[in-house]
Order: sequence, then structure tokens, then C-alpha cells
Amino acid sequence: MSERSLDLDDFSDLIERPHGGLRQEAEERRALTGLPPRALGRLEDVGEWLGSAQARVPVRPVARPRLVVFAGDHGVAELGVSTRQPGTAAELVRELLDGTSPAGILARQFEVPVRVVDMALDCDPGTLPAEVTRHRVRRSSGRLDTEDALTPEEAEEAFRTGMVLADEEADAGTDLVVLGDLSVGGTTAAATLIAALCGTDASVVTGRGGGGIDDLTWMRKCAAVRDGLRRARPVLGDQLQLLAAVGGADLTAMTGFLLQSAVRHTPVVLDGVVSAACALVGQRVAFRAPDWWLAGQAGSEPAQAKALDRLAADPLLEQGVELGGGTGALLALPLVRAAAALAAELPVREGPVAAPGGPDDGPDAGRPGGPAALDAT
Repeated sequence: MSERSLDLDDFSDLIERPHGGLRQEAEERRALTGLPPRALGRLEDVGEWLGSAQARVPVRPVARPRLVVFAGDHGVAELGVSTRQPGTAAELVRELLDGTSPAGILARQFEVPVRVVDMALDCDPGTLPAEVTRHRVRRSSGRLDTEDALTPEEAEEAFRTGMVLADEEADAGTDLVVLGDLSVGGTTAAATLIAALCGTDASVVTGRGGGGIDDLTWMRKCAAVRDGLRRARPVLGDQLQLLAAVGGADLTAMTGFLLQSAVRHTPVVLDGVVSAACALVGQRVAFRAPDWWLAGQAGSEPAQAKALDRLAADPLLEQGVELGGGTGALLALPLVRAAAALAAELPVREGPVAAPGGPDDGPDAGRPGGPAALDAT
């Protein structure tokens, strides 16, 4: 790879952990509400995560979330690895922009503004709004099984674009990003990245995708991941080169966005297998970065399960959503908002709080999974 000016090692110095000391303060404040420990289940953890990200107790309610969706087509789709035709991701983008896709409907229902970023759609840029296409790096990423998805220059441009967009969101006051993707062939790229980083075979990570592909399509997808792995393994030591080899412009930009969001202390809710793959690459770049990200939901893709296990990330929901566009992460947003509201607004009592275990407390009260705990899955 040619010499470049972007040094990903800088992220290790720039990214700090969220304010860990505030977790204890948040626990002490929760105790003063009189609720038994773990009475709110996972919501307590989410509230503490937000408080540490905001560096304040009590936490501020989530007031300015934003759905940010990276879009692109992948050359590997030419092999027939998806139920969708190659080069048709722009149709998914139009549905989201029109508010007719599941993510568009949920974003409208939850009053979340939407930002779509075309990184490599295979369409005439004039058919989409200028604010969507202005960051496009190329028209479709290359076929990862036989060639690099991006040139070194394109990879750096895409990564820097993700960083710039993270800065723009932070500067605009976005207090929580819901991250999504729209692509055709993107889950094949994600599975290849995850298999390479986890040291697993193609068959272990290859799923059926959002369209529920048949056996023959699955075999073609598995072969593409296998061939991509042969090209990915020699460049595992250089994460930007790895993204250029098999990631494509949308995944490269998303990785830059995730890392720069951590630099800017912006919490992010991850969606499906694509955002999980980018998070896994980000973890390789800066091990503290995943502390700024929350796994919104677990889909059915085996690659996502592998990545979340490696990230030690426990998804907030398990709904098996595979639609992309941030749909699954949007479903988790009401729980995140509820956690913030409860942590911010539950009144605290003066003086000592009675310990749990009184006559009204059952044997399971206050324990994770007991009757008092909210099962967020």
C-alpha cells in the first residue's frame, strides 16, 4: 500500500474510556431512589452507560438522537449472493428517504431525523438529493473475492469522510447516534471482515442475509467469503488496508465514523452485522473505543454473534431483525430513552434507604431476572 498521511494508531491515544468514576456515583444515586438493586434490569446498565458517556450524574435525557445510515453497492453482489439484484441499493435509500421503509417509518414514529450518506451507490448521483451523494467515493466497491474493494486513496478518503461526519454530528449537538447501513452485498463484506478478525472459516460466519437466501445462494455467498478471506488474511495487521481489500467504501466510512464518535464522546447504538463488523475493526484500532458503543439488537446472522462476542457486547434486544437501515437499532431507542429518563428523573430520598428484603420483598426481588427486573430482550 502506498504511503498515506492517516495514522490509525493515533486513535489509541485520542480515545478515552467513558467517565468510569461516575458509574459508582450513578449506582449510589439509584440506591437513594429506594428501588431494590437490579429492579430496572438492563435499564440500569444503559442509564449508567449514558451517564458515563455524558460525564454527568444524573444523566441528561436523550433529546437529540440522529439516525445515520451509510449506503453503498458492492461488486461481490455480481456473484448472486443476495436476493436483491446487484446495484439496487439506491432503491432502498429512496424508500428510507420517502419514509416508506421500516426504518423510515420507525424514525418518523420516534421523531428521529435521518441522515443518509452515499459512499458507493451504483446509480446516477443526480437521481438522489445532493446532500446524500456529496460524499460518494466511487460508484460501487470492487469485487472483494478477486480485487481490492477500494484503492488506498479511496479507502483513506472514505475513512476520513466518516470522521468528518462524526465531527459534524457532535458539533450539531447530536447526543446519541443510531447507526445503520443500506447495501447490496454488504453482509458478505461484513462476514469476510469478521471471519478474518476472529480467525474463523467462511461457513461459520455466512448467514442468510435480510432476504433469507436459498441454499444455492448461500453456497455462492460462502464461496465469496472464502475467497475474500484469502485476500484479507495477509493484511490483517493494517486495518485501513484490510478495509480497502474487502470492506468497501460504506464499511470503511462507518469505521471512521465509529472511531471519531468515540473521540468526540458521542454514544452510538449499533444495528446489525455490518455495524458489528465495523465495530470489530474499530476495536482492533483502539481497544477503548467499544465502550462508547451499545449493541442495539441481535439479528440472526452468525457473523454478528461472533463479532458481538469478541466485542463483549450484550445486545439490548433480540428480535432477529435483518432489514438494515438501522431498523433494529431504532427498535432499541425507546429503551435507551427510557433508561435515560428513569436515571434522570427518579426522585431520590433524603437519609438512609431501607435495605431490600422486607416483608413485601419476594425471594427473587432485586435479582437480575427476578420479577422486579425488566427483561429488555
